[in-house]
Amino acid sequence: MRNDVHSFITGLRAFFDAHSDVRPATVSAAAGLNKSAIRKMLTGDVASPRQDTAERIAAVLNLTVEQIIAQDFERRGSSQPTVAVAGLVGAGAIVDLCDAYPKGEGIFQVVCPPQISPRGVVAVEVKGDSMVPVYQPGTILFYSRDSICVPLEAIGRICVCEDEDGRAWVKQVKTGSEEGTFSLISVNPTSETMHGVRLKWAAPVRFSLPPEFVERA
Repeated sequence: MRNDVHSFITGLRAFFDAHSDVRPATVSAAAGLNKSAIRKMLTGDVASPRQDTAERIAAVLNLTVEQIIAQDFERRGSSQPTVAVAGLVGAGAIVDLCDAYPKGEGIFQVVCPPQISPRGVVAVEVKGDSMVPVYQPGTILFYSRDSICVPLEAIGRICVCEDEDGRAWVKQVKTGSEEGTFSLISVNPTSETMHGVRLKWAAPVRFSLPPEFVERA
């Protein structure tokens, strides 16, 4: 980032000073960085973030690198595409899948994160704490589903899925001990693993937004 390095870090520090509810560790994780990455920038342990790192941080904050340097923290939104949040997905809580909304509509709309295209994307809101600390209650998950099945790519990954009773879950999906069944794994060690579950479909989570970064349209 050459001569803009100091200005970017200064702007980043000003952003967190102005938004005390936003945690640097949460932003780091959402940007795909080590949770301590931004903290190290702010304390001077990392003096030169790469351009792509700065862009990823800015994207999570729904800003541009230039806005952070200029300390212009008016988040983008009005010109950005939106995605409908179709319903809730259970992370410990029991949630029935809701298909009551026409295509493109839902319980509310959120600004689509710049990291993904809104085309063919479905969004759901996490209810429950079985996936903490990966997904907090209120986190918005984005996924795409092309067919009604459990594709090979879903095995071993955290997915949004529907069981044969019509309940929607967010869990890590693993092959079950009996043919045609699956184990749904929780991240939270206090939550139980669900064994012998029959699924209608599963779709890997493509992107997630922590509650503090959800921007309703």
